[in-house]
Amino acid sequence: MAGNDWINSYLEAILDVGPGLDDKKSSLLLRERGRFSPTRYFVEEVVSGFDETDLYRSWVRAQATRSPQERNTRLENMCWRIWNLARQKKQLEGELAQRNAKRRLERERGRREAVADMSEDLSEGEKGDTVGDLSAHGDSVRSRLPRINSVDAMDVWVNQQKGKKLYIILISLHGLIRGDNMELGRDSDTGGQVKYVVELARALASMPGVYRVDLLTRQVSSPDVDWGYGEPTEMLTTRNPEDFLDEMGESSGAYIVRIPFGPKDKYIPKELLWPHIHEFVDGALNHIIRMSKSLGEQVGGGKPVWPVAIHGHYADAGDSAALLSGALNVPMLLTGHSLGRDKLEQLLKQGRLSRDEINSTYKIMRRIEAEELSLDVSEIVITSTRQEIEEQWRLYDGFDPILERKLRARIRRNVSCYGRFMPRMAIIPPGMEFHHIVPQDGDMDGEIEGNEDHPTSPDPSIWTEIMRFFTNSRKPMILALARPDPKKNITTLVKAFGECRPLRELANLTLIMGNRDGIDEMSSTSSSVLLSVLKLIDKYDLYGQVAYPKHHKQCDVPDIYRLAAKTKGVFINPAFIEPFGLTLIEAAAHGLPMVATKNGGPVDIHRVLDNGLLVDPHDQQSIADALLKLVSGKQLWAKCRQNGLKNIHHFSWPEHCRAYLSKIAGCKPRHPQWQKSDDADNSDTDSPGDSLRDIQDLSLNLRFSLDGERAGGSGNDSSQGSEGNAADKKSKIETAVMQWSRGVGKDTRKTVDHNSSSGKFPSLRRRKQIFVIAVDFDTIASLAEATRTIFEAVEKERVDGSIGFILSTSLAISEIRSFLASGGFSPSDFDAFICNSGSDLYYSTPNPEDGPFVIDFYYHSHIEYRWGGEGLRKTLVRWSSSIIDKKAEDVERIVSSAEQLSSDYCYAFTVKKPGLLPPVKELRKVLRIQALRGHAIYCQNGTRINVIPVLASRSQALRYLYVRWGVELANMVVFVGECGDTDYEGLLGGLHKSVILKGVCSSACSQVHANQSYPLSDIMPSDSPNVVQAPEESSEIRSSLEQLGCFKS
Repeated sequence: MAGNDWINSYLEAILDVGPGLDDKKSSLLLRERGRFSPTRYFVEEVVSGFDETDLYRSWVRAQATRSPQERNTRLENMCWRIWNLARQKKQLEGELAQRNAKRRLERERGRREAVADMSEDLSEGEKGDTVGDLSAHGDSVRSRLPRINSVDAMDVWVNQQKGKKLYIILISLHGLIRGDNMELGRDSDTGGQVKYVVELARALASMPGVYRVDLLTRQVSSPDVDWGYGEPTEMLTTRNPEDFLDEMGESSGAYIVRIPFGPKDKYIPKELLWPHIHEFVDGALNHIIRMSKSLGEQVGGGKPVWPVAIHGHYADAGDSAALLSGALNVPMLLTGHSLGRDKLEQLLKQGRLSRDEINSTYKIMRRIEAEELSLDVSEIVITSTRQEIEEQWRLYDGFDPILERKLRARIRRNVSCYGRFMPRMAIIPPGMEFHHIVPQDGDMDGEIEGNEDHPTSPDPSIWTEIMRFFTNSRKPMILALARPDPKKNITTLVKAFGECRPLRELANLTLIMGNRDGIDEMSSTSSSVLLSVLKLIDKYDLYGQVAYPKHHKQCDVPDIYRLAAKTKGVFINPAFIEPFGLTLIEAAAHGLPMVATKNGGPVDIHRVLDNGLLVDPHDQQSIADALLKLVSGKQLWAKCRQNGLKNIHHFSWPEHCRAYLSKIAGCKPRHPQWQKSDDADNSDTDSPGDSLRDIQDLSLNLRFSLDGERAGGSGNDSSQGSEGNAADKKSKIETAVMQWSRGVGKDTRKTVDHNSSSGKFPSLRRRKQIFVIAVDFDTIASLAEATRTIFEAVEKERVDGSIGFILSTSLAISEIRSFLASGGFSPSDFDAFICNSGSDLYYSTPNPEDGPFVIDFYYHSHIEYRWGGEGLRKTLVRWSSSIIDKKAEDVERIVSSAEQLSSDYCYAFTVKKPGLLPPVKELRKVLRIQALRGHAIYCQNGTRINVIPVLASRSQALRYLYVRWGVELANMVVFVGECGDTDYEGLLGGLHKSVILKGVCSSACSQVHANQSYPLSDIMPSDSPNVVQAPEESSEIRSSLEQLGCFKS
């Protein structure tokens, strides 16, 4: 709009007045001229579908119009379009300000309540340190390893690791991952994250004490991609120092393990992977268990070698890692890479899409919930920069830097945090392998001198491909390496280059924008950026000065850096926001100074390397000035190059891995508890005697919490003693119960007779198939009717014992007794009972004299991670008292505590008016803001709320049965309704088969799920061969089971 200042003043006047579209005065601006109606044109063509990228094209078209009348009409409509954009921008800014204000008030209120619960005054200590140095919460200070603060101490620690055999799991689901010739830039899913996780796996496997690293990803057997992505396993080459060669073994090293999940023979974008996450988790669980047992036979003395950590990369892998961490009871790590809340804010600011359109396109709300769950579960969140913590992670309900410092201060004082936990934020910049890089010392005027170690070689082919664009290829090269994405800000770089004549005379510009065959075959976003670049090249007549090759291989990238260094060029990253900037490190390693955005990771990189200049990516002139300063100033260029090469070792992979492993060493080791046995050699690991107790012995007050807090029937009473005393109490209780389970004191305690004629316990291990009844009815009578129908459909197999049954429900064990009595069922009709929404697990006993049920106490130790106990209960009671019917004449509480239905690991509440109940996402937000980690579930069509441990659920209980007893998930069939409780989504998908009973629980969709953060359709697996629908009739159910392959037809 240069040269048309009248338009700007005209728009400012309109914005100041702010008339509505239906204002009568608007007709004065858009006059009716004959049959052409500018008003109608504006409404139909501009308001209905504007695109600000088309403004320049509209302006050119208006200028080219010969008729003054038509030109004025076009200009007026263009002004209206700009006014509409500006109005939307103001509206979005207002909405953003309101959201930020609301978030700030909610966080301050939650912080006050949390501090009030933690009554001890730690005003001096709670001032805390910087955000980046976070401690683990909930663990005793004495139980953590000392921090390693110096290189010497780190070397000592590394020497101590040599005897260890660590097994580490990395997960990165989307994109195309392979060890060599990575297709970076092929699509938006195959980018820097792919390269990072592969190199991290290689580097970790080369460290002392690390025996095996598995990088789990999706198996893709599509004709559209290379056949190698369909290979189940790929071994990565590693550089093992000679000192550690003796630690290598049969299965040691780094591997890419591809798990089949999602549509077969089809490569799909990450946004469409969400319905298939549970299928990946089941497949990955199967692989990890088999590998742990195999490693145990090799290096573990016959005991399984469980992963020391499971590390999820990005939201989808974080969600998967959280579920695997819960299924295996091992620590979880998280790297966000790119965060959903930050992306949502950026997209809303652009104003191109509404919130609903953004969610429909990017499944952004499902992604954000996955990131919140990952924060709930993660021991450590690894970030690349401080900016990621202070400006991105603090947007989440589950992380508050101020409350984190208060919790850390209490931990240092060894004072209870009352069930509150916060993940540790660790800043560990990505690493790079430098051993193969030889900085370019020559220039275009003279050949590089060869030597014995590095003889001269012919110029790489990519050099010829780039230099063919240039009229004068000896000029310094300004290099940008980024995919054609609007946020990479490539167009501003071209404008800065094109409008700065001195820069054009001194340098060439090279744009490596991924790979392409034809512009029409690219995505709309990428093609739009590329077309804009080509138009700018034409506008500024930059032919012979700008290179934009169509193809390059990953192995060509180092040669591209070398070419830029050989010409004494500069590397630039002008992105609007750069989470880290790995290319900046790569360029510095090759001797290239940098110009980079001042927003994000480059700030931290520049602080370490001091090898260039930072610029405002929105300031075109600033970009041009910085580039000109480096290109024209030989001394400055040489100084930046020298600084980069001198300091680059701070970003090496060994440094990264040492910091990484030291963080893992600070985590409290966790693994399946039944493997922990003092006399394991004398006991049968398959025997349930050390984990099962007769339900009648609950009256002996031997219920306990591994937090060291004594548990009552309705919740945990807070211990006012120190965490050290709690740990001692926990140890004594655990030792007493384990001794009791092995027969100590048999004269006073009943135990289950495992040598009875009924066979080995539990009976579900003998079944060929397990049918799980997980239909969420409002009444016990309806559940009983559906159960009888299912029994009738498989009566023959039920009688001969080939099929076992599990009841999976939100009901408490007392309600299950009523269900069995009223429905005419016997406890022995079921092999197991998953109650209280997955927080309790019972088995039916083979002998009536032992009582009807046996509880699995080790399941409690499996799910108790970050259970809030009394601190959580107090917050829930306070929240429930705030939910009232404001329209009622007398103040009436809607939610009330159900003490008789609660248990040690489930706080239950009844709801009188479900229609007035806030959405479940609001309750989850309340808990997360106060650093309380729990799984809130709305049950029985909204008439009950169960809050259970964050890693507990009905689907996780099924995985526990697989891990504990070897009950294959593929042999399970889960019966559900058309909808159900808010944990319903976890029961669909996975390796098990699902039968959806038509017309059952359909009302719950509108009642319970209507106000979820994301629609069920975003996560429901469609066209899955493992999911069928059937009417609630025995014959139809039988036919559906035959269709699933359970029976022969």
